Amino acid sequence: MRQLLALLLVLCTPAIATASTPCLWPAWERFKSELVSTDGRVLDRSDQRLISTSEGQSYALFFALVGNDRPAFAKLLRWTANNLAEGDLSRHLPAWLWGKGKQQWQVLDSNNASDADLWIAYSLLEAGRLWGEPSYTQLGQHMLWRIAAQTVRKLPGLGLMLLPADYGFEDSRGWRLNPSYLPPQLFDRFALVDPLWGEMAVNVRRLWLQASPKGFAPDWLLWTPAAGIEPDPEHGNSGDYDAIRVYLWLGMLATDAPQRDELLRHFAPMIAATTHKGVPPESVDARSGKQSGQGPVGFSAALLPLLASVADSPTSLEAQRKKLREQPAEPQAYYNQVLVLFGQGWDEARYRFDNQGRLLPAWSATCSE
Repeated sequence: MRQLLALLLVLCTPAIATASTPCLWPAWERFKSELVSTDGRVLDRSDQRLISTSEGQSYALFFALVGNDRPAFAKLLRWTANNLAEGDLSRHLPAWLWGKGKQQWQVLDSNNASDADLWIAYSLLEAGRLWGEPSYTQLGQHMLWRIAAQTVRKLPGLGLMLLPADYGFEDSRGWRLNPSYLPPQLFDRFALVDPLWGEMAVNVRRLWLQASPKGFAPDWLLWTPAAGIEPDPEHGNSGDYDAIRVYLWLGMLATDAPQRDELLRHFAPMIAATTHKGVPPESVDARSGKQSGQGPVGFSAALLPLLASVADSPTSLEAQRKKLREQPAEPQAYYNQVLVLFGQGWDEARYRFDNQGRLLPAWSATCSE
C-alpha cells in the first residue's frame, strides 16, 4: 500500500523545488515551537488579547496530520474540544474566538466559523482513515451531521450552501457568503459520507465562477433571492486576505478533480497579474479587476500550487519561491505562517488531494513506523 501511495504521488506531482521529501517537516516544527502552546493552543499574537481561533486550531490539526504528528494532533484536538466546544465536539460546534477577557481566559464569541468546522471534520475523517483510528472517523461524522443541521441553508437560485456561521449572516436582504470558506476538495471528500455534500460541491464551484466575473475572487458577497450575487454590504467587491485562499484551494485540486480545468482558465487573470507584477496583488476589486498593493509573503506561498498547475508560468513560480527563500514569514505572523505551510508544503510534495478530496500525505515507511 505504501508503495502504491508513493507511486500515486510521483504521478500526480508537478516539477518541484526539492528532489525528495524528508520525514521531518521543519516548517511545521517551527510553527509548533513559535505559535502552539504546550497544551495544544494556537496563538495569534496580533491581537492584544492573545486570541486563539477555531480556524487556527483547524489548520494546525491538518498540518499535524500532514506531518504524521499524532501527539500534536491529539493535543490540538483535546484543547479545541475542552475550550471551544464545551468538552464535546460531537455535540457542540467550536466557538470561533477564545482569549483573555476582563477576568479570565474564556470564549469571547460563541458563534462558530464554518470553514474551521469543515477543516476539523475533514482532518478527523482523514486521520481516522490514514491512522486507523475509528474514534476520529466517528467524531468527524458527528461533526459533519451537526454542521449540516446547523449551518447549511437552501438558497433560492443556488441550492444547498454553507453559511459562514450559525447566525449573523442572513437577513431580509439575503445571505452573506465567503468563497474562501468553501474548499471544493473538502466537499468532494464529504460527499463520500453523505450525498448532500456532493450537491454542495457542485454549488460551490458554480458560486466561485459567478462571484468572480473578471477572474478575481471577492472576500465576501451577498446572495439575494432576486439578483443572485451582489456586493457584500460590509466589504463591497474587495478580494484580499480572505480571497487569497480561493486561489490556494484551487491550485491544490487534483488534476482530474471535477471542473478543475474550467476553474483554472477562469482564474487565470490572477496568474497573469502575479506574473506581470512579480508578486501577487494585495487587493483586487472582483467586479472591475482593479488591483492595488503588493501581497505579503504568505500570498506568494498561497499561489505556489496554482502557479505550478499552469505549464506556462515557470518564471512566475520560481519568482515566488525565491521571495519565500529571501523574505520568510515573520515567526509570530500567524496568517502568513499558515499560508506558507499550506502553499510551500504542497510545493514540496508533502501532500496532495485525490479527485475525491482524500488526503495523500507523503509519509515514507520510516516516518510511518
